[in-house]
Amino acid sequence: MTVTKLRPTFTFDQERLDALRAIAPEAFADGQINWDVLKEALGEHLEDEGAAAEHFGLTWPGKRAARRLASQPSAGTLLPAPGEGVNEDHTRNIFIEGDNLEVLKLLQKSYAGQVKLIYIDPPYNTGQDFVYRDDFRQPLEEYLRLTGQMDEAGRVLTTNTKADGRFHSNWLNMMYPRLLLARGLLRADGVIMISIDDNEVHNLLSMVTEIFGGENVVGVLVWEKKKKGAFLARHLTNIKEYVVVVARNALSFGGLIGEIATDTETYPCINATNPREIRIIPAGIKSNFSENDYFLPKGSVISSGTMDMVLHSDLAIEAGVLKRQLIIEGNWRYTQENMEQFAKNGELYLTTDLYLRRIVAEPRYKNLKDLLPRVGEDEKADYRQYNPNNLFEDGWGSNEDGEEELRDLLNAQDIFPYPKPMKLIAKLIASVRDPEAIVIDFFAGSCTAAHAILNLNARDNGNRRFIMVQLPEPTGEGSPARQSGYATIADIGKERIRRVIKQMQGEQPKLIPDRETPEDLGFRVFRLERSHFKAWQDYTGGDVAELETLFDRFESPLAEVWTPESLLVEIMLLQGFPLDSAVTPLPACPHNHVLRVTSDLVAHHLYVCLDERLHPATADTLALGAEDVFVCLDSALDEETKLRLQDGRNVVVI
Repeated sequence: MTVTKLRPTFTFDQERLDALRAIAPEAFADGQINWDVLKEALGEHLEDEGAAAEHFGLTWPGKRAARRLASQPSAGTLLPAPGEGVNEDHTRNIFIEGDNLEVLKLLQKSYAGQVKLIYIDPPYNTGQDFVYRDDFRQPLEEYLRLTGQMDEAGRVLTTNTKADGRFHSNWLNMMYPRLLLARGLLRADGVIMISIDDNEVHNLLSMVTEIFGGENVVGVLVWEKKKKGAFLARHLTNIKEYVVVVARNALSFGGLIGEIATDTETYPCINATNPREIRIIPAGIKSNFSENDYFLPKGSVISSGTMDMVLHSDLAIEAGVLKRQLIIEGNWRYTQENMEQFAKNGELYLTTDLYLRRIVAEPRYKNLKDLLPRVGEDEKADYRQYNPNNLFEDGWGSNEDGEEELRDLLNAQDIFPYPKPMKLIAKLIASVRDPEAIVIDFFAGSCTAAHAILNLNARDNGNRRFIMVQLPEPTGEGSPARQSGYATIADIGKERIRRVIKQMQGEQPKLIPDRETPEDLGFRVFRLERSHFKAWQDYTGGDVAELETLFDRFESPLAEVWTPESLLVEIMLLQGFPLDSAVTPLPACPHNHVLRVTSDLVAHHLYVCLDERLHPATADTLALGAEDVFVCLDSALDEETKLRLQDGRNVVVI
């Protein structure tokens, strides 16, 4: 029997430590790094001490502390909030209420390398925006003081005025650890999209270049956010914002697709800028030349404008078909192998000018353009309609559209400032072209991204699922949001998702076509709370009795109050199972309540029993696979039960 203790020890650095251990195992001893050995292993790749001070990059006050912050393990967990979602027993969509820094840490093990797209719309640092705070754990309070977000008396400073000398540093310190953690969640072919304006776009580009690598910065999209600028604009009328796009690995990333063309078209086989080469065209291809029978001798030149082809064999057409193979010189777009395959498929033909063209019927993928205009090719600006297969066809929506959309949905005005239009986010998500994607927005706000995913799934039969993360930041006293009953920004986001689902259920017959699987019109809610595990506090005193009392507290590692339902979620996260895992009782164990946890993201199964005593018969009944894990309370195992479990099964005790 393999018995281990369950402890919340997973950290952000583990991935990089494992990679380093694989490269230089000789530098590791007893779980620690021997720096001298590591330096010897790196050899000539180490930077000279004198050159280190001249290293190119973005620096700011608090950067080192911000980096350390990402590596500190979370002291929290996620507790389910049943009754706040919709269709909770049948959904894979998640809404998490809590500080996104702590939440990102908690998701690291369960969602590492699983997320296709992260879209975020963080505070823009305009001088009035809320700067994220987190009073959840002591180390972060120290960080907030360091970065000017909290004063020495513990009062949170919620604005970051341009008069503050730490104006940019404060924003960078807030973003840096979150982007470090976000990178670990992305799939190898995953991508992060970040909305931003002129205030911080330059710093953001430098920061993502450092975190992701410059080779993985895909580009910057420019969104026309409104038709007219502010009347009081002093020097320049600003009508744009940006979306910075960064891949986890540019070599694996498939790009952003703006259009999937499915209609039949014809393409020329000649491209004037390509080098001149010889191609052999098989006999039997169709001719659209004006004469059904035609002959052109070897050496003839077929020209049109800047393009010409030279015959290296006779061209003979009989009964509208190329009689024998043709050897011809030109600036070819396709290889010889491709031309032969096109001819075999009946896609190649001679035109009325004796040029060669190809009939194309399979889908063609056109890259997304980096300009996202408010009005599209159809010259319309209806924010309710869009074509997922042709993102160029219609516009990308505006700020005004986002405000009107939220007002119509919540039946109130000015509930949330500057919400993005659903159409913008839906089209960005569509451009990734993955209908099964997991999408995360950890600055969820009014949950435009959740709205977009539900709407897009309905339009293209997708099965995307979302994870929204939003701090329960209180709405302003006397604000329209508070007057409408929304105590926090998180409340606004949850209510928006509920109303979108209700609206879509009413429109289902006309909006949603036949689907192979039912659409996921639901979501579950979780809240960030303190971990169920007691936190150890270092003791520096000399009182032996007091020290013994401290140890007595840890006779059980669990907090005084916990429920099986809430502890189960923390166990799942610590064991690497996502929040939408399927949890089912094991009927073959009548003496104990044993739950089986499964997920399509995890190859093995997790079995959990949190009963006070594990019956010996249950140990006999458990049929675990080689990689399956069984978790139970340490106090629930007596000597007999431990003996019965000694058959090579993976047992984790709390």
